[in-house]
Amino acid sequence: MTSLNLNVSGLPKSATLAINERCRALRAEGETIYDFGLGQSPFPVPEPVRHALQENAHQKDYLPVEGLRGLRDAVAAYHSRLNRCDHRGDHVLVGPGSKELMFLVQLVYYGDLVIPTPSWVSYAPQARIIGRQVNWLPTRAEDNWMLSAETLDEHCRTDPERPRIVILNYPSNPTGATLSSDQLVEIAEVARRYGVVLLSDEIYGELHHRGEHTSIACHYPEGTIISGGLSKWCGAGGWRLGYFVFPSQHVRLGRAMAVAASETFTSTSAPIQYAAVAAYQEDPRLREYLERARAVLRLMAGWATRKLNSVGLTLPRVDGAFYLFPDFSRHREALAARSITDSRGLCEYLLDHTGVAALPGEAFGCPADDLCIRMAYVDFEGGRALEAVSEFLDSDGDEETFDEEAFLAEVAPRVVEGIDGLVEEVASW
Repeated sequence: MTSLNLNVSGLPKSATLAINERCRALRAEGETIYDFGLGQSPFPVPEPVRHALQENAHQKDYLPVEGLRGLRDAVAAYHSRLNRCDHRGDHVLVGPGSKELMFLVQLVYYGDLVIPTPSWVSYAPQARIIGRQVNWLPTRAEDNWMLSAETLDEHCRTDPERPRIVILNYPSNPTGATLSSDQLVEIAEVARRYGVVLLSDEIYGELHHRGEHTSIACHYPEGTIISGGLSKWCGAGGWRLGYFVFPSQHVRLGRAMAVAASETFTSTSAPIQYAAVAAYQEDPRLREYLERARAVLRLMAGWATRKLNSVGLTLPRVDGAFYLFPDFSRHREALAARSITDSRGLCEYLLDHTGVAALPGEAFGCPADDLCIRMAYVDFEGGRALEAVSEFLDSDGDEETFDEEAFLAEVAPRVVEGIDGLVEEVASW
């Protein structure tokens, strides 16, 4: 009989990866499936970054565990421009995806993990694998399911001296909502009061739909670790490149992570690191790429929100990323008549009756009997969408006169068909 670590043996496979595999299997069986499950960018890797990878395919040597110095400097300069404060290359740690770095920081930092709910599916399982205490902080629909300073303060007051890492993710996975500047200032004040380490997961920062993302590091520079990478804004999830940017006060934490990394992943792929330098340069081609991607996502989010609202579904305001988080609570009675009382049962029902594959709110830390689901509206060919959106941008981005439904039916027919089918099903209850 095989003995397993009990922290791991009871955990299921990551929900996002599991739904992706299920969609592939169902499609292979000939089923019509609308994949709103895996949150993978639909857009191609920008041409300057692709070209840089081709130019560096010959790079084969192990790189320093902390990362290629040129990339670390480029990442620091990039965040210095965005945040209007000084970040240093020797405070950057590069890893094979930010997910791996999030695991390592919990491994080397002795303290609790504090997570707003709902939140990304892997934060809590990582903590459980390591054996860390997980503290869920509730959020409210009227706050767009984002953490409030009052809730954080109430939690920290119970044990003011306790070491904690608090994770902020904005724009948010699973909701697409973000934090305002005022909210960031208020959270920063609480974090400073209790000496909290803030892990600011800004992987979707460049996908703020209007390019207005602000890092909390601007307000709490001494205690904020910025997490970023190529997977979302650069469409390069499979390249597996992420990074942490540490404040001066937590450089020792970065060094401890590097020690752990030296005994685990050794270093991140050399060709990918060399190519990533191009992603963090000031390049008008990258600015245009992001402008187009944001416009596509903004149009989709606005249209989809109105469609879902039309049948009594409520959801947070979508400010960035590519997620919707509809709440079916108004239909609880109709769902109960169909023996559906939780988000997992709801997702199974929608997959069976509409072909829409989504993830249950429970996977993101919501109570099991909540009726929220996460939908990633990425089941479309991103390259085509980036080309076609020029018509919208040429019209000065006037969303009131632009025929977004016709545009979306052309560039994202599967997204439109999936949401239309879901709306039709809900309307029939």
